[in-house]
Amino acid sequence: MYHSAQGVHTKQAHKGIPEGAVEEEQGRGGFFGRVSHLIRKEQSTRWKKIEGPLKPRMFDLVKCAHTSTRQRLFYNQDVVLYSQWIKPIAASQKDLRAFRNADGDMIYFAHIGTGKLLTEYGIFTYRPGDYLVVPKCIAHVVLPDLDSQFFLIENLSGDFREPDRGIAGRHAVYDIAQIEQPDLAGLQTHLQTSGQRCLEVEVKHTNEITRFEYSDCLFDVIGWKGDFFPFKLNMDQIMPLMSHRAHVPPSAHTTFVAPNFVVCSFVPRPLESDEDALRVPFYHQNIDYDEILFYHNGDFFSRANLHSGMLSFHPAGFPHGPHPLAKDKVKGKTHTNEYAVMIDTRRPLLRDPVMDSLEFADYWKSWQV
Repeated sequence: MYHSAQGVHTKQAHKGIPEGAVEEEQGRGGFFGRVSHLIRKEQSTRWKKIEGPLKPRMFDLVKCAHTSTRQRLFYNQDVVLYSQWIKPIAASQKDLRAFRNADGDMIYFAHIGTGKLLTEYGIFTYRPGDYLVVPKCIAHVVLPDLDSQFFLIENLSGDFREPDRGIAGRHAVYDIAQIEQPDLAGLQTHLQTSGQRCLEVEVKHTNEITRFEYSDCLFDVIGWKGDFFPFKLNMDQIMPLMSHRAHVPPSAHTTFVAPNFVVCSFVPRPLESDEDALRVPFYHQNIDYDEILFYHNGDFFSRANLHSGMLSFHPAGFPHGPHPLAKDKVKGKTHTNEYAVMIDTRRPLLRDPVMDSLEFADYWKSWQV
């Protein structure tokens, strides 16, 4: 397709938008396919009434029950999102039960709490902001030191891969040396000093659970080699890909890629410096993807009345973007200070019924001022 233009338009996206006008980006393929920028007289989120299920939604995961059961939030045939609270076990409890997911890879995003993750390949410690990536069929046990809440991403479509960094090079976003491997010697030391042993494993296959019992500890690996293993990456180790002069699309913040969805990380970064640059997220339609945004920590500058642990859902089919007061909110600021996880899915997401009790029903009205 040839590039074309009519009427009022800008030479550079997200810069030089005429005074009193609003830019809306309509993009295919997560903003790195075909794309156009519309200059509108008014913001494209100025709806006064919405009838039907397609609308922006906001949920408060702080209200999720503090049980060890994985609480499903959203799902489709490629990905399932959960919230899970896990409490520390008693010091006297020596027998552990592991979990093995034969349906897909898992990301445990540590939102609250600290502790350890035991795997057949070794042990990790975790803290808030950690992505703990556990590939399919690897047995593991979460042992919190403090009450811990995880935002879980179950990948049913394949494995998690690094994003294509293109001409930015292989060290952009995060250097592969930042990836932390499990500590096998540390696992053996932990089992010896704690007296703990894993004699049972629950295996999830086709969403059904089978329990295997053993007479000796499942974690008996004395060595391994290969490129299939669990790993850890913290948000603090992510170097945001950006332009200091103009806003870059959310796809530039991709952390992990799966066949039909991506996981992105928003971390603190400098705000755009050009005087005529848009300094808040642009109004947009991500035409091919549903969008989930989990607010982990910080000051979420694109909208008001948010707190840590909230989750927004913006499905494909309508424009969305910053709240009307967002431009005023960034005046005088030089940096963002937000930590958030975004999941963009190529197939539409379905909501678990429990989400109805966690929803802010009037969120769709929040663009009206």
